[in-house]
Amino acid sequence: MGEPAKYNRVLLKISGEALMGQREYGLDPDTVERIAREVKAVYDLGVEVCLVIGGGNIFRGLSGAAAGMERATADYMGMMATVINSLAMQNALEKVGLPTRVQSAIPMAAVAEPYIRRRAVRHLEKKRIVIFAAGTGNPFFTTDTAAALRASEMNCEALLKGTKVDGVYDSDPVKNPDAKRYDRLTYHRVLTEDLGVMDHSAISLSRENGIPILVFSINKPGGFAEVIAGRGQYTIVTDEE
Repeated sequence: MGEPAKYNRVLLKISGEALMGQREYGLDPDTVERIAREVKAVYDLGVEVCLVIGGGNIFRGLSGAAAGMERATADYMGMMATVINSLAMQNALEKVGLPTRVQSAIPMAAVAEPYIRRRAVRHLEKKRIVIFAAGTGNPFFTTDTAAALRASEMNCEALLKGTKVDGVYDSDPVKNPDAKRYDRLTYHRVLTEDLGVMDHSAISLSRENGIPILVFSINKPGGFAEVIAGRGQYTIVTDEE
């Protein structure tokens, strides 16, 4: 690689679905290990990394609510799913030799530390990877919002969203081969055109705190480290056109 990182501290947000591989639900161990290696490549550049992982591969709160379950209960179940994913990722990161801590917004003393902001910052300063589990700890907020909140609290210089595609498009590139890819977008445009980068509260929180959002493909080998070095394919969302 040889190129210096553009950021000193970043938060990586990945969906629960990113951990499924080719499965229909659950965790694919090979995929989890591959993502752990992606994180290690960035860690080896000297970057402080924290993570937020979704829970949609195990339980999706909104679909549970749509099936007649109370929304708050469904969301709490989704938060539990993120703890399972966080522990799986912790295990994979430690297998590749990285020091980690899981902090849960819902206290679970047997498996994770409680979320304490100052302790989390200290872990990052000590070059530990911190995985933030259980979303914000509150129903009605997505893990996207949790990612923007934690990135703000940790004073991260960027929020990276690892997705299945290499950036933000004006329509679904899987369904539409002529979909147009954006290199740069403003927070305002993402909100007004409802481009689906993240939900509105996550975008607003990132804008208020001046945290750029970089959307890239977590499936591309070496893609995370490339983006951190300012190369590769990604869409950046900032205040500037």
